[in-house]
Amino acid sequence: MSKICTAAEAVSDIQSGQAVGSVGVIGWLTPDDLFQALARRFKDTGAPRDLTFYFPVSVGDGMGIRGMDHVAIEGLMKRVVSGNFINSINPATGKRPEMMRLIKENRVEAYCWPIGATMHWLREVARRSPGYLTRIGLGSYIDPRQQGGKYTARAREDLVRLVQLEGQEYLFYPSWPLHVAFLRATSADEHGNLSFEDEPIVSCALALALAVKASGGKVIAQVRKIVPRRARGVHQVRVPGELVDRVVVSPGQMMTTDVRYDDAYLGGQVFDGRSALRLPPGPDKVIARRAAAEIRPGVVSIFGFGASSDVPTVMMEDGTFENDGLLRYRFTTEHGPFGGLVMSGWQFSANKYPEALIDGPSQFDFIDGGNCEVAALAFAQFDRAGNVNVSRFGAANPGPGGFIDIAHNARELLFTGTFTTAGLKAEAEGGRLTIRQEGQVRKFVGRVEEITYPLRRNVAERGQKAKIITERAVFLVEPEGLVLAEIAPGIDVKSQVLDLMEFPPIRVADPLPTMPGALFRA
Repeated sequence: MSKICTAAEAVSDIQSGQAVGSVGVIGWLTPDDLFQALARRFKDTGAPRDLTFYFPVSVGDGMGIRGMDHVAIEGLMKRVVSGNFINSINPATGKRPEMMRLIKENRVEAYCWPIGATMHWLREVARRSPGYLTRIGLGSYIDPRQQGGKYTARAREDLVRLVQLEGQEYLFYPSWPLHVAFLRATSADEHGNLSFEDEPIVSCALALALAVKASGGKVIAQVRKIVPRRARGVHQVRVPGELVDRVVVSPGQMMTTDVRYDDAYLGGQVFDGRSALRLPPGPDKVIARRAAAEIRPGVVSIFGFGASSDVPTVMMEDGTFENDGLLRYRFTTEHGPFGGLVMSGWQFSANKYPEALIDGPSQFDFIDGGNCEVAALAFAQFDRAGNVNVSRFGAANPGPGGFIDIAHNARELLFTGTFTTAGLKAEAEGGRLTIRQEGQVRKFVGRVEEITYPLRRNVAERGQKAKIITERAVFLVEPEGLVLAEIAPGIDVKSQVLDLMEFPPIRVADPLPTMPGALFRA
């Protein structure tokens, strides 16, 4: 019996109350046709109902590749557990995704876990263990003493517990069954063997398939094409057909948002270090240039989503990677590529010109094992107690992504972002910074809205080193608090820095160094 079928046939026997897991990293690997088919079935028939969706990483972009937004429908979705959520504003409609509306209006049971936990938890389900045990996340929002990862009032069940083992505290994520998996690959044969030759990441495809089969469930794969059996080398096949029940062919699937296909993401190419890609002038470029000064050749450096992922772009723009200069740097992201150029925006996650690739769970083994010495991460808020928030603030509920695992395990942390936000207008020219309009929202606050990472506590107790880099000032994070360590030329320390903080630094460096004027060139 052939495993190849239509998307409608593939989702036809999903039952009410089941748990559906899916791969997908923004637009990468998103099996969009499967989500569309499931949403269409619900709209046409009213079934299935009350599904739980498990997304190790946010699936889709909420726009052209809608992903999880297809199934963000009351009645169809009862509960969602995700490593992060799509939070972008659609430029065509001016609206945030439906997933955000359901969370803000308390229409679903929403839980948000760190991606390290969503990846590693799959392994525990696959081997039928009681659950996943970790110390990563203690003291953060995922700790039950904070909120246990609950993002809506409807989310009442404790999916994360605090336990004691041999005198130490741990977070415990109990196992529960997954009944259906949505995967996406490049090719399949009639047996269902899956290969990923046109995909620059593989995420948790194998781990998810193993978890679902251990739960007695079914695995559905979306692919671009069907190839003859035995037509590929064994190293190309990453998921064996024994784990795949149905295959749906989607010849038009995009590589990712705004990219139909680009073999630069697949490696095996020589990069001359030059590109037309440019970061526009302004605060973000100043921040990226200052952070780039902290990135050293030969040191494994991991970049998170947001402002921090701009750093390699300005390094390239400033000529750092010419004459094989890129080979001197060891860049990675939380999604498994090694070497090459870290991308930003919708293309974040995969690297151009990579040299190696591992899957998502293995990458978090690499991260949790302390193998990333330097981490550059964005920040949304920093408070008096030394906590960092990047997961929930104002109207945004993006979740932490891989932030917590990365922050917990790196030795040196660089937090990048503008000093204020919402309307900030600043110009960098002539070697100085001019604030044309101050942002309406302060980011150095008395208390963060959500603790994504208790930074100062880990600096004090575990010896981490940390800096906060903004367009107008650089701070050191010391065990006792913040130290104002650098100021931008053209900025008044009192009125444009200290008066805009809801708490004072423990001290201001004396003399106070000026940030290099070269950062502020056009």
